[in-house]
Amino acid sequence: MSTLVIVIISVAAFIAIIVLVAWLYLRAWNARQEWLPVVDEKGEIIGKATRDYCHSGKRLLHPVVHLHITNSNGDILLQKRSMNKTLLPGKWDTAVGGHVIDGESVEDALVRESLEELGINRLRARFLTSYVWEGADEREFIYVFLCTDRDEITPNPAEVDEVRFWSREDIEKLTNTPQITPNFLREYTMYLRKGAASVKKTLL
Repeated sequence: MSTLVIVIISVAAFIAIIVLVAWLYLRAWNARQEWLPVVDEKGEIIGKATRDYCHSGKRLLHPVVHLHITNSNGDILLQKRSMNKTLLPGKWDTAVGGHVIDGESVEDALVRESLEELGINRLRARFLTSYVWEGADEREFIYVFLCTDRDEITPNPAEVDEVRFWSREDIEKLTNTPQITPNFLREYTMYLRKGAASVKKTLL
């Protein structure tokens, strides 16, 4: 076998190894990514993208669920976002909030997030509204729900630093401070400030 043939075989083998390693790396990277559906202004799915890409400033519209929880006195439960969160760490926020994962229904996402964040195993909720929220680096299509029945709340310390029921008077004191998230402030102002929010239909 000539030297040239040996060189060609060696180069081909080296290239094959590089391609294989790159393929394995990409496969492992893809498996680690959280994929989110991309939607249009009506909430219809038109594609998908990774969570990191959606939060990179590309402003791809993706669906999110929010759950509001009240008690018999009309107080509203807020969660204090973990300091480990990338977005708005340490801010008081909606009781439950999270992304809809690719291939997951809105209802299933609400149940999953309620369990992950607050340890709620049994949940009934009513759909209030949906709207498009535009933040500094992302755009979200937010589905807003009001809890109508649940079991005991057991906050997950990996997700939430603290939970607390707030009277509307106490929330009003927060509205002009940086302690509260803009998302919650909008939903509180539009749907919760006057008391029981109007309900469109039951989904869960």
